[in-house]
Amino acid sequence: MPRPSVPTRRADILNASRAVFSARGFAGTRMEDVAAAAGLSKAALYLQFDSKEALFKALVIEVIEATLPSAAPADLADIAASVLLERFIATMADRMADPEVAFVPQVIIGEGMNFPDLARFYHDNVVARGLAVVDAIIRHGTERGEFNCDDPAMASRSVVGALLLTAVWRMVFEPVGAAPTDPAAMAHSHARIVLDGLLVRKEPA
Repeated sequence: MPRPSVPTRRADILNASRAVFSARGFAGTRMEDVAAAAGLSKAALYLQFDSKEALFKALVIEVIEATLPSAAPADLADIAASVLLERFIATMADRMADPEVAFVPQVIIGEGMNFPDLARFYHDNVVARGLAVVDAIIRHGTERGEFNCDDPAMASRSVVGALLLTAVWRMVFEPVGAAPTDPAAMAHSHARIVLDGLLVRKEPA
């Protein structure tokens, strides 16, 4: 039987590091831990990533690049804003409840004060991009006469804030006894509440 090849590809390292960061947090993770999990020497790992910070940032980028395209189209075209917003909320709630994604905001919220560069990176590359997508959807709905919203930026924070709470709830509170939450049910409820506040009400004839 041939021996399995040594996993030197970037994807293999990121998969191994995801498990280690999820289990140990950022401060508790060492590059040698990731190297061992990936079946590499520490020197081989450093050829791919020059620091633990670079490795974590690569994971953040991988998460957002894999998530945003499925959450909302690049061209909103003539799609109803309510459909777009429901799709965004449902997709993001599902993805952020996934342990392979949820550990990232968990690490940032739990350790961001001690690692402000990572917190800023997460804000700029994940939170800000998510807010921009929601802001664009709300403005799209307003331009179509579908939504009534005086402050899309604040409304966007309301949408994204609940999604972040879902991730934190699953990763932080459920393991210590909090009632489990169903991401799909939460997404449906959240979308209904948000749209109830945004949709233009037509006066009865």
